Amino acid sequence: MRDNRSLPPYIGLSPDAALQELGPVVGTDSFATIAGSCARGRDDLAARGLDQSGERSLRLFSTWEITRYLIPVAQAHFRRVLKAHPDLPQGRSETEGGAKWFTLDEVLRLRAHFGAEGSKAKPYLPWRPEGLPAKIVAVANFKGGVGKTSTAAHLAMSAALDGYKVLVIDLDSQGSMTSVFGGQVQDEWQTVFPLLARHYARHVQGENRIRVSRGETPLSLDETLTEALKVGSKDLIRKTHWPNIDLIGAQLNLYWAEFQIPVWRMAARGWKLWESLTDVLSEDGILDQYDLVFLDTPPALGYLTINGLAAADILLVPTGASFLEFDSTGRFFDMLHSTFGSIEESENMAARALGREELKFEWDAVRVLLTRYDGSQQAEMAALMQAWLGRTMANERQDFTALIGQVGEQVHGIYEADYRDFNRETYIRGRETFDATYAAFKKLLLGIWRREDLARQAASASG
Repeated sequence: MRDNRSLPPYIGLSPDAALQELGPVVGTDSFATIAGSCARGRDDLAARGLDQSGERSLRLFSTWEITRYLIPVAQAHFRRVLKAHPDLPQGRSETEGGAKWFTLDEVLRLRAHFGAEGSKAKPYLPWRPEGLPAKIVAVANFKGGVGKTSTAAHLAMSAALDGYKVLVIDLDSQGSMTSVFGGQVQDEWQTVFPLLARHYARHVQGENRIRVSRGETPLSLDETLTEALKVGSKDLIRKTHWPNIDLIGAQLNLYWAEFQIPVWRMAARGWKLWESLTDVLSEDGILDQYDLVFLDTPPALGYLTINGLAAADILLVPTGASFLEFDSTGRFFDMLHSTFGSIEESENMAARALGREELKFEWDAVRVLLTRYDGSQQAEMAALMQAWLGRTMANERQDFTALIGQVGEQVHGIYEADYRDFNRETYIRGRETFDATYAAFKKLLLGIWRREDLARQAASASG
């Protein structure tokens, strides 16, 4: 009997036909050609999110959206307040008698008004105890494709919509986070590199004072380090199209730091490279100017990632609900233990000998976030992961919805998408999953701040 089924596509392939489609041998110069094509394409895609002036712009927010997601008041009351206060932003309508639309900057002004004049029982303004520094949040995992940059970007946007002032620092030389926020970074001198170099240069200056007092030859300060001493964090921070999100961006040359840092470390073994980012942000007053600092780290446990993780108060680890991603995440935590444990052990041998306080890395909280979740296929795996990880894994699942798929094809984040471009229910469902992720994060943040606030009050009372 004849089998009418077609053969698999890999059977019967012609070597000669394959040769015709192969193309020439690829040399090193071809990489530049490919990179150039990608750059032109990237510019074209990015341009689709630009306004007429060539600048990235954030969309407007409707009265419906503001009262549903941003300011907890009824639409009728919102309109009455605007009518009673003509000095407040009144929005703009695209048609006569149509819905009013507002910029985010106007929304922030309106929120401030409701916070000052509205009911004290309603949470118009996001809570942060006075006098405590910004919280630094690192989003990290060396498994690619788990939504690390997307999670960091959407949490930053969520916090901004909630009214917090946010700084985003891109530590990944791929610069994906920088692209999300429309950053233009020319070279490594517009990244965190000069801040790390400045920290090292300051250490060398201190070391040289000791060396000179002993009659020893001082360490050299080359041109790079001399220039870095002139650079402050504020020189690198750039405004974005979000009024309350600022950016220190990244680009390919930032990867040079992975080679330069070990050279510095060899020259001055007393330099605590893991303190670099924390020290410069604190010294430059950055932690007093923002509520939250989000760090997007490279997908590898290199020196930049170590800096980011050591600086972080909160560590978020996105992962998918599959065996391979779970296994990789476990290895990531194992490597964190080995790396930071090794640093502690090395430093504390000297600390104990000198009678100094020992080094101990601590994080306010560490959470694993389940991303790109498909409840129809991954529920059992997610439940098992939750059982194994317990409190370390957040209960919320970041579902993969139609909206996420559609927005993923664009430059924008989900919160930048105009809901009129989608079915209303699709938009609501797509946004819900990121709102739930932010709610879990915010609960974590408020708990940490409250713990510190109570500890501070107790210390003040006993002192």
